Amino acid sequence: MTLPFWTRGDLNAFFGLGINMLVNVLVLAGLCIGVVNMAPDDVYRVVLPALGIELLVGNLFYFYLARRLAMKEQRTDVTALPYGPSVPHMFIVTLVIMLPTYLATQNAIAAWTAGLAWAFIIGVIILIGAFVGPAIRHLTPRAAMLGTLAGISLAFISMRPGAQMWGALWIALPVFMIIIAGFIAGVRLPKNFPIGLAALLVGSAIGWIGGYMEPAAVTDSVKAIALGVPSLNVDLLLDGLEGISPLLATAIPLGIYNFTEAMSNVESAAAAGDNYNLRHVLLADGTGAVVGAALGSPFPPAVYIGHPGWKAAGGRISYSLASGVLIFLLCAFGLFPLLAALLPIPAIVPILLFIGLVIGSQAFVAVPKAHYAAVVLAAIPSLAQWGSGMVHDALLAAGTSVQEVGDEALAAGGVLYGGLATIGAGSVLVGMVLGTIAVFVIDRRFIHAAAACGVGAVLTLIGLIHSEEVDVFSNPRLALGYALAGVVCLAYSLLKLPPREPDLSDPMDLEVTAEQNRFVREDEKVAVPA
Repeated sequence: MTLPFWTRGDLNAFFGLGINMLVNVLVLAGLCIGVVNMAPDDVYRVVLPALGIELLVGNLFYFYLARRLAMKEQRTDVTALPYGPSVPHMFIVTLVIMLPTYLATQNAIAAWTAGLAWAFIIGVIILIGAFVGPAIRHLTPRAAMLGTLAGISLAFISMRPGAQMWGALWIALPVFMIIIAGFIAGVRLPKNFPIGLAALLVGSAIGWIGGYMEPAAVTDSVKAIALGVPSLNVDLLLDGLEGISPLLATAIPLGIYNFTEAMSNVESAAAAGDNYNLRHVLLADGTGAVVGAALGSPFPPAVYIGHPGWKAAGGRISYSLASGVLIFLLCAFGLFPLLAALLPIPAIVPILLFIGLVIGSQAFVAVPKAHYAAVVLAAIPSLAQWGSGMVHDALLAAGTSVQEVGDEALAAGGVLYGGLATIGAGSVLVGMVLGTIAVFVIDRRFIHAAAACGVGAVLTLIGLIHSEEVDVFSNPRLALGYALAGVVCLAYSLLKLPPREPDLSDPMDLEVTAEQNRFVREDEKVAVPA
């Protein structure tokens, strides 16, 4: 088979993913400088070049995996997994690890080293997860994993871009229409002009012509351009590891979050037709975080949510590698300040809303209709986490806090912050547990449902879910709720009911039924019965 290295669809997906990654790097650079008060030289000459190396090497590996899968299965429509800096982690490491350290020490270098140590621990946990993740994936129903991703996509990928778009809708909505028409409706532009590039050019033109952008900012940004050569910064990492104990409370659950999210993303790719080896993916993510920390980047990389979106946009084996090369060059040559001054944010963020739409809809396309309720249940914890975060940030902006106002006062005003925060703590794991329980109950596999309830009870008891930090026996009543739910499931099992019959008119139901009660090798695909 002749496998093309580059296709027109790769160009489309490259502009989409490249813009996505560009926004994320701009944001994390701004967090380092504006929140942690790091010196711009440290950010542009050390942190970003280290991040660029992470993304270049990681995307090269995922290009290799995609090419190998395409040759193995003799297909030209294989899409590489998208890979970039983990968006949730870049906010968490900045606001939960680096900022408190800076406020306590008034030393930006100390905050930086704490972030490096935290990223290193995350990487080690993901590497450990590489050896248990495949078994967890086989035991977790697809509806639970894709429902969890749907919640993440709606809450954390779609809502913020939507708010940014409606702040300058005269720029963003025309861009969004180009993206929807090209990537979802399949409308090609004359001479197959790349959809992503067309959207960016139109949005930028409207922004500059309409006076949204400031020419003076471009002149200032040119002065900030700085060449950065990647180098080892093991001394900074070792300094951070000396104070490792306080970091474990967030690093352990977030490391677990990272490998469970990667597991869901691999399942999402499999649902779209590309069945990757989960262990390889986790080993790459963990190694990227460890190496990045040694080079000076406190921002762990991760497989991105959105593989089906880039596949729908025409991306094949090279679009993600091209995005990684682009970001590496921009990082190495210090061009991010200039890009921030040239590109209007409302022209960029519609691509994120598009990805949110694709992931949210895939959860209902790739699971049996009988499991739709489980998909919605699995999405709720992420929505709750987003809602509680909005309440928390709003109170801080008003000069107060949740603790000062009190849960009772908020509840009296109709804001159930306490419940939202409890549901949303550890939202990825919570969504997978709830979705798994729901699928097993729907399928009348009550022994399996009871076991899933037991897992939820244990995770709650040790503080990995429904808790802001790992703290054993912190939520015994919540753990008891899962345990009693397991007892109910065991009681139903005594009725000896037959499993739910598959819907013969639903191909996805036939496929899921074929997978039940047996393991498959990680690199095998399960055929749908005729």
